[in-house]
Amino acid sequence: MTAGAILRPALAGACATAAGNGLARFGFVPLFPAMVAAGWVAGGEAALLGAVNLAGYLGGTLLGWPLARAAGVGRALDAAMALIVLSLAACAADLGLAWFVGWRGLAGVAGGVLMALAGPAVLSVVPPQRRGTASGAVIAGVGGGVALVSLAVPVLLGHGGLPGAWLGLAGLVLALWALAHPHWPRPAPVEAGGGGGGSGAAAGPGRAAGPGRAAGPPMMLPLVAYGFSGAGMVAPMVYLADLAARGRGMGFAAGAGMWLLFGLGGVAGTLAGGRMADRLGGRRAFLLWLLAQAAALALCLVPAAPALVVGAWLGGFAGMGVTAVALAAARERAGAAAGLAFARMTASYAVAQAGVGFALAALFAATQESHAAVFGVCLALSALAAGVAAADARTPRPPLA
Repeated sequence: MTAGAILRPALAGACATAAGNGLARFGFVPLFPAMVAAGWVAGGEAALLGAVNLAGYLGGTLLGWPLARAAGVGRALDAAMALIVLSLAACAADLGLAWFVGWRGLAGVAGGVLMALAGPAVLSVVPPQRRGTASGAVIAGVGGGVALVSLAVPVLLGHGGLPGAWLGLAGLVLALWALAHPHWPRPAPVEAGGGGGGSGAAAGPGRAAGPGRAAGPPMMLPLVAYGFSGAGMVAPMVYLADLAARGRGMGFAAGAGMWLLFGLGGVAGTLAGGRMADRLGGRRAFLLWLLAQAAALALCLVPAAPALVVGAWLGGFAGMGVTAVALAAARERAGAAAGLAFARMTASYAVAQAGVGFALAALFAATQESHAAVFGVCLALSALAAGVAAADARTPRPPLA
């Protein structure tokens, strides 16, 4: 298999994750304060839109592989990209909270489908010895999408206001779709089946069928830790730009700048995660990344601009990079059943984010939009994640099957 034959599906997968998470999901973050300032939604309503998107994302991760089995991977990817374009364009019209709730939920569903399908589909069509590189490229698309949004939103807002920003994001997704479509990975039907009800990025092609150990007690601690990690990342993934723009009075451009730092940190954390897992072992690296996540949340609570700058970058580094080390931890714990184990960890992450997303939206509204309250809760959840991971790192490693 030539280098180009490997690179093309990997880049197509990166376009999918950039659109599905970087733009459809995280494109809302720098627009959060602008929508509130323009009177399109109140602060608590904007927080609700973030929670609805998280709930839609959970649904999309569950829908991804059933859709691929029914229609084929390529058609499923195309359908999700089309829905993202439509949902972003629809948000250019200020037609009330219910209108935004529906379209932000559908954007989350489409993003979840792309995240569930893109990585496993790419890995199924590249040689085993190149899967690490291909996986890193696909996951790095998320951070790249966040960086793209951060650079584009201030320009789009300056030239076309909120309608222009939403339409501009839709145009960016359309461009990514055009770039990716000719190179969508097309796994064999047997590989596209997903083999069961997994809901995460590892629940599709290439998932190893293994012993039931993945569901047993050895996997419980990593599963719980990853769920707490997802819960703890809700605050930066929804409120970070608003914290800078409105909470600290730094303005919309600064909010977008913090989100850019988050995205750049995410690219670095994703690329470094696999290497660190190789050096330290998956479970130790997992603990290290969760400690970094807790430190990032603590820095975001410090009322000083330099602390927020570091916290934004470190939050992306830990919050996105944790996926790579969590997968390595699952391999150490579950052996041949790592795919199933990580699918369940991903489901735990998504469920926790959806539930905490709604709880924080209510808290944000009830506390007169207190960023300290939502970031404080997420700091506590991140500390719990690190504590559970520390307990897991101290337990003996089971013999691999």
